[in-house]
Amino acid sequence: MYIAMKKYPAAVLRERLSEALDAAYQGVPVLIERKGVQYRLTREGSPKKRTSARKPLVDVVDPAVLTGEWTWEWTPDGLTFAGRAAAKKRK
Repeated sequence: MYIAMKKYPAAVLRERLSEALDAAYQGVPVLIERKGVQYRLTREGSPKKRTSARKPLVDVVDPAVLTGEWTWEWTPDGLTFAGRAAAKKRK
């Protein structure tokens, strides 16, 4: 498979820098020419891939919390977390 090289004069590259960076990221060689001198834009190494899935920041241990069957209640001691009865199913 042949990958066409991208070639930009420096003046045009200023307008299309993101396009040139995208091409280099995809492995397409990018050649930049300024005052007769050629520069090559390439990607350094390969992008890092995650080896494992992110761990959740919050663990849900109470099934009532997981299903949304909870509420806050005012008590003499202040605001407390309380489960509430599951809603009856409609027939």
